[in-house]
Amino acid sequence: MRYFVTGATGFIGGHLVRQLVDRDDEVVALVRSPDAADSLPSAVEVVQGDVTDKASMREGMSGVDGVFHLAAWYRIGERDPATAERVNVEGTRNVLELMAELDVPKGVYTSTLAVFSDTNGVLVDETYRHEGPHLSVYDRTKWRAHHEVAEPMIDDGLPLVVVMPGAVYGPGDRGPMWMLWRSYLEGELPIVPKRVAYCWSHVEDTATAHLGAMDAGVPGESYIIAGEPYTLEEAFERAEQLTGIDAPRAISPVVFGLLSRLVAPFESFLRLPPEYTAESLRLLAGVTYLGDNAKAKRELGIHHRPFEEGLAETLRAERARLRASDD
Repeated sequence: MRYFVTGATGFIGGHLVRQLVDRDDEVVALVRSPDAADSLPSAVEVVQGDVTDKASMREGMSGVDGVFHLAAWYRIGERDPATAERVNVEGTRNVLELMAELDVPKGVYTSTLAVFSDTNGVLVDETYRHEGPHLSVYDRTKWRAHHEVAEPMIDDGLPLVVVMPGAVYGPGDRGPMWMLWRSYLEGELPIVPKRVAYCWSHVEDTATAHLGAMDAGVPGESYIIAGEPYTLEEAFERAEQLTGIDAPRAISPVVFGLLSRLVAPFESFLRLPPEYTAESLRLLAGVTYLGDNAKAKRELGIHHRPFEEGLAETLRAERARLRASDD
């Protein structure tokens, strides 16, 4: 089979591409810069382009058996709503419109549990729909891509499967979760909020779930492919057991909510580090991003390794990286 992949050099996308190559599928990878393709297997066909430029994808997508659309703008605490809108919303529209124009037999679109926003401690399923205000630019633009772009096109007959990962972790991550683990290992994370919780997914298992969605997913259906839920407090307690490094002290999330409101008025004239912006602090104020993966287990056969196993691998890799950087 021949597949077109956006976001192929990203965290999940890179693992997905390697899994496709390992099972002898042909891969056409969309990359914005040729330099970024150095991390891809040599068997991959590289197409230079961008999801914001529909024409740049047409030749590479022509004649493929399926499309994996993973490319997204993912920044927490960075104020760039125009880019988020252009990549997450209009970029998704470009990919899916082109898929329809070229009669691609099937596609998998990577949404996120963040479209549910704060689930207030409830493990929701695919029928849940959030209609209130959004906690971040990322949440809002991914919600729009999911509900205002993908779903209407599915209703018009586009053979698309939607997958919804949770908090993806693993060696090689360079996102917000990695920053927490790095700070913890360096002894620079004194506190974490209570009650904040995610459904954790190892990156390899998340990539495999994408394959399951392409192979067995029903077009028109959405699947929560996240792993099991743990609070940040629980995650760092397990990290302490694995490393012997004291877990950060868990404090009331109300503190982070208050700090978010205090910081907000100053953001118009002060450029704060992303982790100290009102948005970042708001996401630590007792927020939960939780989803029930029972449907994906049942219909796609997804499997998630035990969290302790994946976390141990992640922390070993990060400790090795930190040691190497000190040499």
